[in-house]
Amino acid sequence: MTDLTWLDALGQAALVRSGQLTATELVEAAIRRIESVNGQLNAVVTPLFERALDQAKKPLPVSPLAGVPFLLKDIGAEMAGVPQTAGSRALVDYRPSSDSPLVERYRSTGLIVVGRTNTPEFGNHSTTEPVLFGPTHNPWHPALTAGGSSGGSAAAVAAGMVPAAHGGDGAGSIRIPASCCGVFGLKPSRGRVSRAPAGEEVGGLNVRHAITRSVRDSAALLDVVAGPAAGDPYFAAPPVRPFLEEVGVDPGRLRIAWSARPPLDIPVDPDCVTAVRETASLLASLGHEVEEATPEFDGEVLVDPLVLVWAVGNVGAALECERVLGRPLRTDELEETTWELVEFGRARSALELLGAVSALSAAARRIGAFFETYDAWLTPTLAQRPMPLGVLNRSYGGAAEWWRFDCSFNPWNPIANITGQPAMSVPLHWTHDDLPIGTLVFGRYGQEATLFRLAGQLEAARPWAGRIPPVHAV
Repeated sequence: MTDLTWLDALGQAALVRSGQLTATELVEAAIRRIESVNGQLNAVVTPLFERALDQAKKPLPVSPLAGVPFLLKDIGAEMAGVPQTAGSRALVDYRPSSDSPLVERYRSTGLIVVGRTNTPEFGNHSTTEPVLFGPTHNPWHPALTAGGSSGGSAAAVAAGMVPAAHGGDGAGSIRIPASCCGVFGLKPSRGRVSRAPAGEEVGGLNVRHAITRSVRDSAALLDVVAGPAAGDPYFAAPPVRPFLEEVGVDPGRLRIAWSARPPLDIPVDPDCVTAVRETASLLASLGHEVEEATPEFDGEVLVDPLVLVWAVGNVGAALECERVLGRPLRTDELEETTWELVEFGRARSALELLGAVSALSAAARRIGAFFETYDAWLTPTLAQRPMPLGVLNRSYGGAAEWWRFDCSFNPWNPIANITGQPAMSVPLHWTHDDLPIGTLVFGRYGQEATLFRLAGQLEAARPWAGRIPPVHAV
């Protein structure tokens, strides 16, 4: 059982294919692991154990992931008849009428959904502390944040509940919790994974994928969900071959830039600087051409233009709540920082929104030129170590003030959401007091294959799978 706890998804599925275990036995073991530790972490907020056991008894498709227990974040992955609250009290009774195409793709490969994971309201915070369900705790130190907005998924994977879990990333929401919890998190290129049935959001910031312990699991899961759905306005060009086949392939000699200088005038924790420096040195020792360099980028774009686009997204979420409820929202149904964003968005004009989107597009073009020279860019994933709970979710006097404070923790991740590039947080560094610190690696648009090759090389050179947090499943 201990070995199964830390076996990755592809390894667990191999046991089913070989007849050593059944899917039912895998699911039963995952349920026991979730029950053993979820009371301490609050990662899984909607258990779906009976559904999962029923599915496990049915014939499995031929797939490298068939029979594996999996968790869905409680936003962006609709399941028919199953609550999807988006971390909001306003949606506590909402149950979608059908599965989203994303969930259909997960199920088509034989993944078995055993529950849904905690997320901040509308995915707003870099921490997972919704009023509705309460905070998710970091398995490395329960008084600290697990990150957000996919914090429930990251904590569950880090603690050994399941080998992989769904996430979404609009400003770092896969990579932030991956760094805080010491697991692997990749944000794909814009358009790689369909947003159907949702429409296109302003700015095209959000992309869906997963949080995993192994690089190969991330690649296999992206193979499952990549590709357009009918009616998508754009999509990333299909890869030359499956992403799973890229893991373990020699990436060749890449030209890689690194920097610990943030785009805003903020302090950076020495441990975060150490993490990126050590990663740069490791890559140089592996034969890559590594040098310190930073793209031309006005960090203030991360504040005023981006908070406006994000606030308008919250206005849309609030309107969707009112559609579901059939009435106006009550004040007590949204959190204080959410109302600040909604009111901020409502007070802005269409011309101001147009200007914000134009500013983000101009910034993306300037960064694009940097990647004509470099194959990848390294930075710290975050500017600070995992912060105490109760800090990142509080009001700082208004939407813009809260957003600027959040950028002091999360200054680099949103850049990849603005540009649409793929980016990954790789868990290569732990502090003296055993807290994980991720390194962020940006790649060229549409070149997830290069990132998977590079991540596989780093994983082989400095494995992290054997690092187990103090709070873990038994």
